[in-house]
Amino acid sequence: MASRIEDYALLSDLHTGALIGRDGSIDWLCFPRFDSPAVFTALLGTSDHGRWLMAPAHPEATVTQRSYRGRTFVLETLWETPDGTARITDFMPVGDRRASIVRRIDGLSGSVEFTERITVRPGYGKVLPWVRRVDEGDKNEAIVAIAGPDAMVLRGDKLPHALDREHVGSFVLEAGQRVEQELIWFPSHRPVPPPINIEKALEETSNYWNKWAARYNQDGKYAAIVERSLLVLRALTHEDTGGIVAAPTTSLPEDFGGARNWDYRFCWLRDAALTLEAMLTHGFAEEALKWRDWLLRAVAGDPEDLQIMYGLGGERDLTEGELGHLPGYEGALPVRIGNGAVGQYQADVVGEVLVALEKLRLAGGHEDHFSWPLQQAMLGFVEKHLSAKDHGIWEMRGDLLHFTHSRVMMWAAFDCGVRAVRDHGLSGPVERWEELRNELHVEIMELGFNKELNTFTQTYGGTATDASLLVLPQVGFVGYGSPEMLGTVDALEAELLDGHGLILRYQTATGLDGLAPGEHPFLACSFWLVEQYAHTGRRKDAVKLMDSLVGLANDVGLLSEEYDMEQGRMAGNFPQAFSHLALVRAADALHGTEQLSLSDEPIDTHTMPIIVPS
Repeated sequence: MASRIEDYALLSDLHTGALIGRDGSIDWLCFPRFDSPAVFTALLGTSDHGRWLMAPAHPEATVTQRSYRGRTFVLETLWETPDGTARITDFMPVGDRRASIVRRIDGLSGSVEFTERITVRPGYGKVLPWVRRVDEGDKNEAIVAIAGPDAMVLRGDKLPHALDREHVGSFVLEAGQRVEQELIWFPSHRPVPPPINIEKALEETSNYWNKWAARYNQDGKYAAIVERSLLVLRALTHEDTGGIVAAPTTSLPEDFGGARNWDYRFCWLRDAALTLEAMLTHGFAEEALKWRDWLLRAVAGDPEDLQIMYGLGGERDLTEGELGHLPGYEGALPVRIGNGAVGQYQADVVGEVLVALEKLRLAGGHEDHFSWPLQQAMLGFVEKHLSAKDHGIWEMRGDLLHFTHSRVMMWAAFDCGVRAVRDHGLSGPVERWEELRNELHVEIMELGFNKELNTFTQTYGGTATDASLLVLPQVGFVGYGSPEMLGTVDALEAELLDGHGLILRYQTATGLDGLAPGEHPFLACSFWLVEQYAHTGRRKDAVKLMDSLVGLANDVGLLSEEYDMEQGRMAGNFPQAFSHLALVRAADALHGTEQLSLSDEPIDTHTMPIIVPS
């Protein structure tokens, strides 16, 4: 049985990621990319579906400390047994173009007996590979597994031996002794890769992460968790393509035992655009430009073919399917790969992208012969679909509707077009964009705002609210402290706050999303509420909620998509980029509004300070 979601830590090599539990078992790993079929899939099944366990054999062994080494994704776990102590160091080498994972075990005191169990199962745990032990000379052996296009080789000390359909081993480690192993994936048609210099790889990997994070130098109460969140966003970014996955996992349930299980190993334009903003605010302009280049390649072509998400390399076919051989995380079915929402029309997406690119311009990013014409084409797409209903930000699988948040983001798209011409000297039909922007504003205030209830509504003509309405002041549509926004916050608090002070996305009991009701608070929405409180003089409320949210991170600073407060456990895919980028925004709001007073004027978020590295 898989561990609780919060018991996992992430390893990353900027191409893929592994989840390793506190029990020493790597239960999830896709090679060679985030969206490749998993070779370890115990997270969504059993140990028979693939895992790599390395842990003390003593039944009273406990983890006394687990942490990343400094500003890295090198994980160190200290084990204590009645007989001694040992440390396991796990990492994925960065920068060497290998797809591998390294496990180093050091004896610290006394003696510790370790158990190793490794089961390689390509194809999401379905394929049984052909495994053989090979002699590599100089008394060195390796274990090679091959199945179709996939091949893996395990090298190192104290290699396990075949037992039924897994490999099992044990060894005793005395103080001062060390055991090291590396598991490498490679295409089966190629020769077996040579051994790695583990010490050099560890040094280079640590140097990479520390050097990358050194550009972040903010202080304050939330500095450490913001730094780790920025590192998570980087860890979920593909080194070559610049694509940012929403999470490295699929089908971790939003509702335990339910059917709200989705594949998040793809690049949502919305999530990536918001990640870009978070990166820019903290000086990571190079990463932002890399993402822009990914965007240009991914959406190139007929604007009518625009999708809300793409593969890491810009792939468009993300057909949703089900893996019937897997029992799911704690029985949550179905287990899905691919994502059917790829074919949805979500009217907010272009606005999210253009807001991010406007921030990039303000940070000094220059448009080229491709990037600005593409944005003009995207604005043409918005105009062409101006009256169309959509599925909304939450990817509703029910009827198409006019969602107020979507309409506001269309307004924001034209607003960014106007700014590009008026403020940055670019060319375009600015008078037409101004006209459409103004018409949308009037329409939204007439149809998306309920005057009797004094609140913006989830949909035109409706009465229900939606946490996405907290985004309206973030893009400058209204002021954080405007009467309309304050009334909306009152309505949100009355309708969507749970008993623990966290906010739900919307009321699932209405059936609006086409699914059975039931989910837990979506963490990003509560971070949005922190931002709203911070900008409207409710600093005590903001800090209280922020402290509560930060306290939901696990021992290595990672957040999932949702949180089940009743059971005290994480829910949804993990770690979730959306949660971490919203945390960064909330911390920035608290950091930047300490001396600000309530204002009734719309706040121009386009002029928020952006830190550009010197």
